Parts: sequence; structure tokens; C-alpha cells
Amino acid sequence: MAQIERIHASKAQETFGTSCVDLISSALGGQVLSFSDQFFADAANLINPASPIRKPGYFVETGAWYDGWETRRHNPEPADWVIIKLGVPSGKVHGVEVDTAFFSGNHAPAVSVEGVFLEGREPDQDTVWESILPRQECGPTQRHVWRLPEPTRDAYSHVRLNMYPDGGIARFRLFGTVVPVFPTDPESIIDLAHVANGGLAVSCSDQHFGTRHNLLLPGRGKDMGDGWETARSRVPGHVDWTVIKLGAKGYIEEVIADTLHFRGNFPQAIEVYAINSDEHEVPAEDARWELIVPRSPCAKDTEHAFPSTLLQNTQSKVVSHVKLVIIPDGGVKRLRVFGKRALKA
Repeated sequence: MAQIERIHASKAQETFGTSCVDLISSALGGQVLSFSDQFFADAANLINPASPIRKPGYFVETGAWYDGWETRRHNPEPADWVIIKLGVPSGKVHGVEVDTAFFSGNHAPAVSVEGVFLEGREPDQDTVWESILPRQECGPTQRHVWRLPEPTRDAYSHVRLNMYPDGGIARFRLFGTVVPVFPTDPESIIDLAHVANGGLAVSCSDQHFGTRHNLLLPGRGKDMGDGWETARSRVPGHVDWTVIKLGAKGYIEEVIADTLHFRGNFPQAIEVYAINSDEHEVPAEDARWELIVPRSPCAKDTEHAFPSTLLQNTQSKVVSHVKLVIIPDGGVKRLRVFGKRALKA
């Protein structure tokens, strides 16, 4: 029988980056609903997408300041716990990360993770939880990453992180795939690339300042830090790109590239390409890509909209992936790909 595999933190991106998202990230809409205790540090810090930080010598009313979740000492119960609602309708879990960064002497000695699917209601004392990650030992100030033997059979809407018996955890990540809930009307126009609809940024040329996954997040974000941004290029003719696998194959009716908060570092221009493929990850250099948004200049803080009248090569064509090309480099906040699902594609 396959076993849960503990992997080195440096392999987390390689293991989960092209197939999974962090299902509980606050950037995705994840929410902390309840907890047993948060005397020293708030449970909401667990799902902050930013890396934890340290402020040596900084104290607040309850004691030393920590960027994470920390509970009281001497817990009379077997474990402290926190319940989190996923940022998407539901998801299947592939792996777990528990980061105890900067918690040493007060870190969580062990953890476990459980899940449940609830529609239209929140967990209560009668909720029956299913095990996702059985109890695992943790050490101080390090990232602990586990890969499940296979993705969970069931999709979950809520998870519970248990910490034995008490202590502190900086961050909690739940790597998995989104199980979207599509409109019942097949003619509905939806954002086929949106993460909640199963869209996934599978690859890119560079993401030096901001991850490609930010392109598909809800809303327009809070600052320049939650977009996709590449390093400055120094080679004539350079371009950067990212490939997006749509949550469902479909017929594209509008594309929007948003440069909100990118003011001195937006791309000079963009192009968008499309393809229909059954592959999970389509190479950027694949000869089958078709140009759908010809080279178009960009401006700062702008939603660059390309309705069907401005698109090329999309009429009655099913699309599975799109490729956003930025010329020569820079930052884009969001990419929206609106269209109808191709139910028989």
C-alpha cells in the first residue's frame, strides 16, 4: 500500500506547482471560521499567501509577536484546532504543507488534517470529519511538506487542522485541484480561466517577482505584489509568456488583461494565443498555437478588453489552453477569458 511521502520543501513547487493550487489561501478567498484558541497569534495568519516574517525583540500585550497561529500553553485537550473554509466551492487534496518558521521552543510538535464537504452550511459539533493527513511529527522553524499517495477520492469544502497538543504554526498550505460548480445553463458566459472554475497556470517563462498563479485569482487584488511579474529583460527581441489551462474547454468571447497597480513596469504590449489539446501542459513553442489577440499596446492600471469583435481565430473554435505573451517583460495583474463551455468537446 502506498504511503504518505514527506518531501523536501525545495521540491514543493516542482511537485505541486503545475497541477495544484493552495485551496485555502486567503488570496483565493479561504476563510478561518473557528478555532480552539489563538491567545498569542491569530489563526488567520495561517492562510496568508505571503511568506512568514520575523520581528526580533518586538512584543505585544500577550508577549513576543509571531507571524502565525499560536495558542496558550498547557492545553487540557488532546489538541488545538482551526477550521478553514476553502476559497473555492470544493477541492481534492494532493498534499499538505505546515510551516513552523520562527517557532522554536513553542512550535507544534505534531499535526493532522481532516476534511468534510458541506453545501450551504458550516461545520458544527455534529460534523463527521474524514482524515486527510494522519498525525505527523513536526520540528521547529521549518517547512514540513507531505504528498498523499493519491489525490483524495472525495472533494472537500472545509478542513480542520489539528495541532498536538498546542503551540505555534506559521503557515498552512493545502495543495489540490479545484472541483468547480458550473452554471446549470450551458449558454452561460463564465470566466473559463478563473481559478474557482478550475483554471490553472501550468507554466511560464519567468516569475521572478510574482507568481503566474496570481493571474487567475478573484477580484483585482490589493497591490502590485499579487500579480504576475517577470524580471527585467536585457536581450533584444525577448518576450515572456505563461500558459493557462482552462477549467473547461470552451468558445472564447472576450479576453481581458488587467495591469492594475503596474505603473512603471507594465508590458509594452501583449499577445494572446489559443489551442485545443487534451494534454495537461502544452509547450509554449507548440506549432499549433493560434493568435487570437494580435500585438496590442498596454497602459498602466488598465483592464485591456478584447471583445469578440477584436478577436481572431476564435469563431466556432474550441479552446483548452491560452498563452499570454508579454512584450518584452513586466507585470500583469489578472487574465480573464470569458466564454461558453464546450460540453461535447
